[in-house]
Amino acid sequence: LFVDSQIVKWNVEAAIKSYKGDKAAKPVVDRLDVHYQPGHGFTSMGETKESDGRYFISDNKFSKDRFLPVGPLHAETAQLIDISGDKMKLVADHSVYSEPHDSIIVRRDIIKTRQVYNLDEFPNAVMDPKDSGVFRNGKKVTVKLISQAPAFSMREFKVKKGDEITLILTNHDKVEDLTHGFGIPKYDIQFIVNPQETKSVTFVADKPGVYWCYCTNFCHAMH
Repeated sequence: LFVDSQIVKWNVEAAIKSYKGDKAAKPVVDRLDVHYQPGHGFTSMGETKESDGRYFISDNKFSKDRFLPVGPLHAETAQLIDISGDKMKLVADHSVYSEPHDSIIVRRDIIKTRQVYNLDEFPNAVMDPKDSGVFRNGKKVTVKLISQAPAFSMREFKVKKGDEITLILTNHDKVEDLTHGFGIPKYDIQFIVNPQETKSVTFVADKPGVYWCYCTNFCHAMH
């Protein structure tokens, strides 16, 4: 019901009877207004063999005016609805990225989150601060770094204009929420590295000068 901006609960058996001409059949069980046009909808466990019919999420379009604009990308709305009873109930209403297209609802006991990564799973991991450094192969340069609150393993590194830089960063902290960031604003570089994780970025150092590299996630009082 994209135009009406509603979620409607149907009785399938009554709908079949109505389609066959039964005027007494009442296929519509309940209606619930949403804000606004529901473009995509998903039920709890609906993409599995254990669909339970408990919840429905309405990913809504053209709902940008519900939130203050904070930039060129305006937030839209997703609404979580309890569909387990005869009367539907709105239980959550929150902002989402524009043009919400896909959602999934699964039971909490299915989600097995990882709080800390394993260094051994990353072939490029920098295992020891002594392995940090700048390694040159012609115009290709690899910079290996470790982050451990509140510092990187090197205070600075130098390369030449025109070098292709691959920067590898390993987070050696083991506290589950101690995520580090790495940013070089003048090169539009920004990424995060979770505990015991390794990430890398490749770019060309095409501008001479001095550039700050800093942790963009607060990690420590000396951050």
